[in-house]
This record gives sequence, C-alpha cells and structure tokens, in this order.
Amino acid sequence: MSPLLAPGAPGKSRRRVATVTERALGLLTRREHSRKELVQKLTSRGMEAAEVESTVARLANDGWQDDTRFAESLVRARASSGYGPVRLRAELATHGLDRDAVARALDSFSGDWAEIASDLVRRRFGPVANFDLARRRKAVDLLVRRGFDRTAVLAALRPADED
Repeated sequence: MSPLLAPGAPGKSRRRVATVTERALGLLTRREHSRKELVQKLTSRGMEAAEVESTVARLANDGWQDDTRFAESLVRARASSGYGPVRLRAELATHGLDRDAVARALDSFSGDWAEIASDLVRRRFGPVANFDLARRRKAVDLLVRRGFDRTAVLAALRPADED
C-alpha cells in the first residue's frame, strides 16, 4: 500500500493523505503566512514538528514563504481597513517578526497615515467642522484604539483639511 493513502477498506473509502509540503503550499496559495503562523497551523493539524520546521525552511528558501512579503501584505490590508502604525507594529510582533522586519514593512508602506485616519473619522462621524466636544472625544478614542499616533490623530481632527 502506498504511504500516501489513508489506511482503511480498499476502494473508494481510501483517500490520499496530504504531505506537509502540500498542506503548507495549500495554505500559502490562499494568503501570505508568517513562518511562525505557518508552523503553528501545520503542527496543530497533526504534522510532525521536525518535518514541519524543515519543510517551512525549504519553502522559505524556495521563495514560497517570505516574512517580509507577509508583513508588507498585512500592513497594506490593515491600513486599507483603517488601522494605524501602532496597532500594526503590535500585530506584526505577534506573528514572530523581529523589530527590523516590522520597521521595514511599515517604512515600505506608501500610504499617508494622517489621510487614512481622516478618512476613517469622516466615514464614522461626518465632517470634522461639525464636531462638538463629545464627538471629538469619540473620534480621538476611535483613532487611538485603531493604533494611530498623536500626529495622525491631530491631523485627522483638523477642520482646515476639509474642502
């Protein structure tokens, strides 16, 4: 019997068991994954840890898995959803990326954090010129929760930017 077939009755009930490489490539074709995340997913699915580590290392060497590409992709996706650099820095750290990789990913982002913050405030609360103190406070709270720094928050709440 082939090692790629699951044990069981002969015929239709036997199905092919995916290898570690196939599972990893299946995950990577759906979206980018950090090395840490890919190892966790594969080992949680019953794959042997040593085999998972060697497979992920090989895939990284072959260009299938790249932490830099993952970080840049995550920054673009989260920024387009209205999240700021402080939040993204923390999220990237949870994916096992070192400070240099996180800094490079944030530096490579070509968007304007103040503009992203302004768009978020306008979508949620309307024109900044109409804000009373309570609405300004809510807008500041939202931006801080979303991970924007002081500069972006102040720029987003400046009514002169509105046309």
